[in-house]
Amino acid sequence: MKANIHPDYTDLKVTCSCGNAFTTKSTMSKDAFHIEVCSECHPFYTGKQKVVDTAGRIDKFKQKFGKFSRG
Repeated sequence: MKANIHPDYTDLKVTCSCGNAFTTKSTMSKDAFHIEVCSECHPFYTGKQKVVDTAGRIDKFKQKFGKFSRG
């Protein structure tokens, strides 16, 4: 292998918005990295599903674009 062509592989502290923090290895030049979802708060891993207010969003859409309806 050629010398001095590969990036440094260093420790990286990852912090989730839920408060969970862990250390991993990365070639990023940063010391810390912030993520929004991790295995501690993702619904697939926790088994808890977040409720999304789709009805309110649909009503807003209909109110905004209802005048363009065909019928």
